[in-house]
Amino acid sequence: MVKVKICGICHESEIAIMNELVPDFVGFVFARKSRHFISPEHASFLRSKLKPGIKSVGVFNNESLHGVAMCVETAGLSMVQLHGDETGEYIAALREYVRCPIMKVYKVVNPIDAEKALYSTADYVMLDGGSAGDGKTFDWSMLGRMRRKFFLSGGLNPDNIQQALLLDPQPYALSANSGVESHRTKDFRKVMKFIQTVKSFKKSGNR
Repeated sequence: MVKVKICGICHESEIAIMNELVPDFVGFVFARKSRHFISPEHASFLRSKLKPGIKSVGVFNNESLHGVAMCVETAGLSMVQLHGDETGEYIAALREYVRCPIMKVYKVVNPIDAEKALYSTADYVMLDGGSAGDGKTFDWSMLGRMRRKFFLSGGLNPDNIQQALLLDPQPYALSANSGVESHRTKDFRKVMKFIQTVKSFKKSGNR
């Protein structure tokens, strides 16, 4: 059963959309170079409005261990997503600071990148194309040897989600950001179509 993550939540109006459509995860971005960046305090406010059961994920890019831990505590995050050059040693050290699951993002340019994700010590891995939130897909045929649960990201939108659901191996979760936006904010209709496509796929029993 494929799960859904909607990333880059910035506004209370977007929380209202999440509460109505209920994805499995929402993402708050703490990478300062991203246009979706918000402060830990604002993330805490938004999370307080979030319906119970929707998990909150904090997105970081080469942040200090203390900085990640502070955001996790302040915002009450359910998971950490590392989108920079964080190493296995960094992940091991971060486990001493946080008690929530850790996800490492791998930018897939060639099959070797996907292979690296197989041996990651993170609790979860995400396979992405390009930079965070830039809306670029990658060649999904490079996923053929992925034999662990993975999040798929990069350029996902309501128009290509069906193709992503038919991948073998099938992703554990699909993560969308700019692909479900209009005018740089989450679009109710696009988010609804994205989530409904996944849910209807589950019900149909397709693989």
